[in-house]
Amino acid sequence: MIGKSEKTSKRVRVAPFVTILFFVIMGIFGIMTGEVRRVLEQAVQVCLSCIGIG
Repeated sequence: MIGKSEKTSKRVRVAPFVTILFFVIMGIFGIMTGEVRRVLEQAVQVCLSCIGIG
């Protein structure tokens, strides 16, 4: 019985690592394509619209 619990406790779940890797790759892709600048430009436009300037 002890041997069986040792096998299950050492098992590593792969799904969280795959998910994190996917989002890191997508983040790098977004940075490389210039999405950061576009998001910040849109944020400024929304803020200026809320204030009533833009």
